[in-house]
Amino acid sequence: MAKAPRRGPYICGIDAALDVVSGKWKGLILWELDTHGVRRFAELRRALPGVSEKMLTQHLREMEEDGLVHREVYAEVPPRVEYSLTEHGRTLDQALRPLGAWGTERVRREGFEVVDVAEPSRG
Repeated sequence: MAKAPRRGPYICGIDAALDVVSGKWKGLILWELDTHGVRRFAELRRALPGVSEKMLTQHLREMEEDGLVHREVYAEVPPRVEYSLTEHGRTLDQALRPLGAWGTERVRREGFEVVDVAEPSRG
């Protein structure tokens, strides 16, 4: 069954914004692409421990439909696909930064565990 498009009607701006970023991984995808600029699918998957290939694909497609993510396909063998934030995606990432600061403070205050997602050394 196809998911209904995210087109409202909305009660307020927060309702409309949360409709676009709903899902566990979308905020993290925004953060990852903002931090690194351009990422291939496998790089995104490695950077987001616990995300399934199916869920990452679904979220990337939705984010592309919403104009947040640009998908660039290179005609090479094997094919290469890269993802980056659009200007619209960057503005959403900037809007989410205060929420991230609030979450960081909550983690500190409550003493929650933080997952280390440092990239493995390549040397």
